[in-house]
Amino acid sequence: MISPARKIRCAIYCRKSSEEGLDQTFNSLDAQREACLAYVGSQRHEGWIALDHEYSDPGYSGGTLDRPALQRLLRDIDAGSIDTIVCYKIDRLTRSLIGFAKLVEILDRHSISLVSITESFNTATSLGRLNLHMILSFAQYERELAAERIRDKVAASRRKGMWMGGHVPMGYLVRDRALAVEEPEAALVRHVFARFLQVGSATKLVQELNAAGHRTRHGRPFDKGVVYKLLNNPTYVGEVRHKGTVYPGAHDALVDRATWDKVHAILAENSHRRASRTRAATPALLKGLIFGPDDRAMAPSFTRKRGKLYRFYRTATSLKLCHGECPIRAVPAGEVEAAVVNQVRALLRAPEVVVRTWRAACSEDQEVDEREVVEALQRLDPLWDQLFPREQARVLQLLVARVRVKLDGLEIGLRVEGLGSLVEELRLREASEQRAA
Repeated sequence: MISPARKIRCAIYCRKSSEEGLDQTFNSLDAQREACLAYVGSQRHEGWIALDHEYSDPGYSGGTLDRPALQRLLRDIDAGSIDTIVCYKIDRLTRSLIGFAKLVEILDRHSISLVSITESFNTATSLGRLNLHMILSFAQYERELAAERIRDKVAASRRKGMWMGGHVPMGYLVRDRALAVEEPEAALVRHVFARFLQVGSATKLVQELNAAGHRTRHGRPFDKGVVYKLLNNPTYVGEVRHKGTVYPGAHDALVDRATWDKVHAILAENSHRRASRTRAATPALLKGLIFGPDDRAMAPSFTRKRGKLYRFYRTATSLKLCHGECPIRAVPAGEVEAAVVNQVRALLRAPEVVVRTWRAACSEDQEVDEREVVEALQRLDPLWDQLFPREQARVLQLLVARVRVKLDGLEIGLRVEGLGSLVEELRLREASEQRAA
């Protein structure tokens, strides 16, 4: 009596790298599955049966294993519900040697065989693995060659000024795979360039745009980042950029070259280097320490009027959007710095702070006399006015953990470990002065 063949559960995997033609009644995925079903049917005498589950990935590249149907197939393999994987060609399963190595490891671990109905190989033998590696090497070469051709085509098209996809700038729309001017967005873009020439400030321009009710393409208020990005986009002067190189574009420009050059002359004049020099000459004592009522950091800012410098700490909201979404938009830098210094001086004289400082200054192998701590903190008052601004900023960074500007005043948090470090610095400084005397 002949025993019946063991049933071999076959999972059919299909893939198509593009979505072109998938809307047809009988597409490439259908053809792959039908051919695989016919092959499995021809092996029915060996016990082969096709599983009802469909494992098809339409529009996915073979260069990655991160595909929905393939991941579902791997989960079913782990569950022990598959004996053999059947595909039309091995490159339908993967075009990557690294990906193939991972798949082979998984298949070996679960004793799963792999069959390509148009290529003859058996993954159970070393010769079959060699043949499979050779096939995959050519498949990966073909994929990389196709990618190079696409990149070359994009670069050549860019050099001709053609639109090759991506984010569509405000003022344009894509028509017949080319940029076309769209009004009234184009009029708004021209208005931005013209007004920037007149006001010379992105901050003032943002305030004007938002006050007039203008919004970006996505319906959001303008901010300085959006304005700077718009003013620096060569698309508006009729050019396209590709990998850092600018080429003449095939689309219509929204602004003329003279306007573009004048705008960029102003941008160059208002570069961050001048602001950096001003900030370096006048250090912001509370930079990185001060926060607004909304718990967002406040950044140092400045302005000049009639030759006089005015310094501020402004909330991140007002710096970016230039309108009042925070109850406190800005505080005078000199006043708030003086208030913080005075409060810190007062806190350093408080008995409970002296005790905390003394405990922080003491270590496991070193005991510090409490009187030394008191004397060191007392010396900080007359010493403060002798320090340069950079030294004052360093001491505040050492002592202060956080300054919060509230509607009814300031909230200051001290750094206990910083107090101990400061006392040690003052003690060493006094010892050095005594030796020098």
